[in-house]
Amino acid sequence: MPNTQPKALIIIEYAPALLGNDGRPAAIVHGMERALPGLQLRWTTSEDGQRTLLSDRDAWLAQQKLDGEFPLLHNCDERAFASVAGWAGPASSAPGGQARLEVHAKLPLNTECIAAAAAVLEGVAEGAHALWGHLSPEGYGGEVSQQVRHGAHGPERSPRGLPMLDMPWNLPAPATPHFIGWLNHWSAAAAQVIGFPDPARDADLLSRSRRTASGGWIVQLTDSPLDLDKPAHLDALLRAYERFPMIGGREAP
Repeated sequence: MPNTQPKALIIIEYAPALLGNDGRPAAIVHGMERALPGLQLRWTTSEDGQRTLLSDRDAWLAQQKLDGEFPLLHNCDERAFASVAGWAGPASSAPGGQARLEVHAKLPLNTECIAAAAAVLEGVAEGAHALWGHLSPEGYGGEVSQQVRHGAHGPERSPRGLPMLDMPWNLPAPATPHFIGWLNHWSAAAAQVIGFPDPARDADLLSRSRRTASGGWIVQLTDSPLDLDKPAHLDALLRAYERFPMIGGREAP
């Protein structure tokens, strides 16, 4: 029987579109490396699979002519693979019809990375000037996909009993988070949209939260990486969705 347990932590951040080489790709990489001592993202891989060690990565990155995205960088360690890349999110699939930068990063799911996860997510978020994002175990996107409402006559709940989410392009504002993950980055704008924090209602979440340098938040949902086969984790996620009905466009502003 195949092993379906996640082996990686996945980061996705949604940020304003990359216009030329504005310095954010380098800031993202530096943020990850500061948060996880020993991490060196100094390799790239071409479209034909050729791996190249970058002797002066920062200079190489500064010389790239970027068209809304930036190339894959990684540590070339198959035993503990870590990587980051920037994708151009088309305007047609984004809130308000605004193109955006999607930062996709991967970390090994091990004790060291779990301990540094909040700092790494903050480093990516701050470097990207991101609006919102998350860090969750590999495969969590499959859970979220079952929550997305594809028509007016679809189910009211996902197979897990989670609320259905509107399509991303129907969200009221670019800063509106589409879903809730294990670690959540909410910029100051996103926090304002969803009404976080309310000291009277968010004491539990605030006990596992940290402010970012730009005034946003890193909010950790559960003590250990989110596993929806654990009833306590599923209950925590359900409570968070009930607390923040703006997430996923379930309630109009």
